[in-house]
Amino acid sequence: MKNKKSIGRNVDFPKQKCNDNSCPFHGNLKCRGRIFSGTVISAKMHKTVVVEWSRIINLPKYERYEKKNTKIKAHNPSCLNAKEGNIVKISECRPLSKTKNFVVIEVIGKETGFTERKGALEEGKFKETKKEEINKEKKKEEESKDESSKSESN
Repeated sequence: MKNKKSIGRNVDFPKQKCNDNSCPFHGNLKCRGRIFSGTVISAKMHKTVVVEWSRIINLPKYERYEKKNTKIKAHNPSCLNAKEGNIVKISECRPLSKTKNFVVIEVIGKETGFTERKGALEEGKFKETKKEEINKEKKKEEESKDESSKSESN
């Protein structure tokens, strides 16, 4: 096992140890550049998490503000092991793959209401299909009523 080292940032050291060579604490990865904090929205990939945060942009032409979300893939060392719904701090590093240029350096805590928000987003995706199913059922009921009334009149 490699000894933990200072990464030059004001973050807590992880309690667990790991053998990951791409870990800034126990491996050879150097952290540099920008630091962001956001919420882990997906941890399905191997040693990779998708971190998202909101930002507000000024539109001077319309004198309004626009809210945008930023999604970034980051390396998830096994000593930190960030899960979905965790608020994490990520730091820029050398490119680890085609799309990964960041590494998780600290797990800050758990986001409140994450599961409810995720459930609402999933429900919103299927809302239109549910409406279509209800409309189809109503049409079938009306057709069956029309057929029964025709058979009674004959």
